[in-house]
Amino acid sequence: MSTTTTDPAKTIAFQGARGAYSDLACRTAHPEMTPLASASFEEAFAAVEEGRAKFAMLPIENSQAGRVADIHLLFPHSTLHIVGEYFQRVRHCLLAPKGATLAGLKRVYSHVQALSQCRRTVRELGLTPVVTADTAAAAAEVAEAGDPGTAAIASELAAEIYGLDILKRDLEDADHNTTRFVLLAKEPADPDPDAGVVITSFIFSVRNVAAALYKALGGFATNGVNMLKLESYMVDGNFTSTQFYAEIEGHPNQENVRLAFEELGFISREVKLLGVYPANAFRREG
Repeated sequence: MSTTTTDPAKTIAFQGARGAYSDLACRTAHPEMTPLASASFEEAFAAVEEGRAKFAMLPIENSQAGRVADIHLLFPHSTLHIVGEYFQRVRHCLLAPKGATLAGLKRVYSHVQALSQCRRTVRELGLTPVVTADTAAAAAEVAEAGDPGTAAIASELAAEIYGLDILKRDLEDADHNTTRFVLLAKEPADPDPDAGVVITSFIFSVRNVAAALYKALGGFATNGVNMLKLESYMVDGNFTSTQFYAEIEGHPNQENVRLAFEELGFISREVKLLGVYPANAFRREG
């Protein structure tokens, strides 16, 4: 946990330890704000809900690992709104105590996904992978132990924070490794669709009838609304009850989007709007 006392209006919460990629995303996207480390996603949500932070920056999906399921499961029970998105390129570094060399390394610590994303390099270096809670925690553990035979896979920021040497950069097997984050706040955003592309995120549950999903989504097709994402989730361990997370291009106030949501409402048991926010410029570049 961060011990720095700051103005909540200038604080942005994230999940993980200092030096995590979520910390890096906060510092890069909002350098004017002070990052607040949170032990869990629930704690990061609570920091905003309780007024200890203005925003929460949380990962929602990775180009290699896929969705971050924990986040989606929290959305239905939260009062927060998605007000923005940010794409963070993940550049893994091999960090070790001062004086360590590549030849002397035997073990490498990191989060299971980071180890998986660097599988080829880890194998080529002949290192034994050791799973930790997150990348920053791995860096902290390696720094504390001071063992020249042990390294961590983490960010350049983690190397700076924990006083470790960078023995190798860009360890990731895929050069497109990118994590998408969403920015959460108490109050919703209302971007002008005439000023640029707008994304609307929402969750819904369909009635348990034949072709329910087909009918629920039909309104988006017939009204020319571009659906960017659709994912399904089991609800309360019930195999017959499914919830969906979706993202579309457009603002709910636009006529075609309004009509699509109207049709969705006819066939759905529940529809919850999670946020309306500007599309990040990365989408055009990517």
